Amino acid sequence: MCGNTLCQQLAIKHPIIKAPMAGGVDRPELVAAVSNSGGMGFIGGAYLTPDQLAADCKSISQLTDKPFGINLFVPEPLPALPDNIEPALNALKPFFEELQLPPPTLPAAPASSFEQQLAVALNSGARALSFTFGLLPDAAMAAARAKGILLVGTATSVEEAIALEKSGVDAVVAQGSEAGGHRGGFLPGNAQIGTLALIPQIVSAVQIPVIAAGGIMNGQGIRAALQLGASAAQLGTAFMTCPESGIPDAYKQAILNSSAEQTRLTTAFSGRHARGIVNRVMDQLDQTPEAILPFPYQNSLTRPMRTAAAQMGKADYLSLWAGQGLGLARELTANELMIMLIEEMSANR
Repeated sequence: MCGNTLCQQLAIKHPIIKAPMAGGVDRPELVAAVSNSGGMGFIGGAYLTPDQLAADCKSISQLTDKPFGINLFVPEPLPALPDNIEPALNALKPFFEELQLPPPTLPAAPASSFEQQLAVALNSGARALSFTFGLLPDAAMAAARAKGILLVGTATSVEEAIALEKSGVDAVVAQGSEAGGHRGGFLPGNAQIGTLALIPQIVSAVQIPVIAAGGIMNGQGIRAALQLGASAAQLGTAFMTCPESGIPDAYKQAILNSSAEQTRLTTAFSGRHARGIVNRVMDQLDQTPEAILPFPYQNSLTRPMRTAAAQMGKADYLSLWAGQGLGLARELTANELMIMLIEEMSANR
């Protein structure tokens, strides 16, 4: 049982948080199963329309009466496109042809739906709102506080954690470089600090609770994070191979059949640094970084390829986000995994 301040604030029995994973991983069944097992499930809502987010939150509430959380991306100004986007289109064209898709074209700049997503989150019954890629606008912070929702920011460095604390968040996720998916950094530079080094430094620098993230796959890892001063551990890749996860079977098999040295950071699929399993598309696009558009344009540009590949079960065209701990992935239901994590965390070894 967990009795620290963060667990009390979140009303959870165990210091285990399922990381928010936008892009189809976070089916309501997965989020609810973790919450029902005494941890806290988060839904990555960044790519969901407000209606989709509302529907998922309703489903989660029907599956559990336990606390759950929502994660959103901090809104940012759209970056400038390069004068010539043909290299980006040409780099992807062969892959589109292989999947029998029309040639890639640059979609219109996606309109921000953050305000509408936030409105849904504030009325969803969620216990916590976490956010990534920056500091939440003051108005959003105030609106969440008025609803009694806990605020959790994401930091990849001590400086970012301090900035988040000054902004008024209730807790901070310390995201080590081992973590799968997008890097949550927002200050200049691309911090690549390992979880083991990052946790105690952030714990020493801030007064608010710290949530450890990055490469944590089992109860021993959770226990180590707590011993370093974290109040809870956030696991993502560990839950991706559960049957409740929404990723394609080809993606799950890629995780189960890969090892730590087969992951690396890339901007190939989204235009933002993210850690995933190396496949053919990543390997080829990484050779010409000048042909990769900034986020969100690259993310929109590659979406038809990724969507088709998911339907066809072709992992070579997918963004296979995964952390460096993937060699410890297990094929268990979310509830079975939670039971195992709790047992391992409590074991005297």
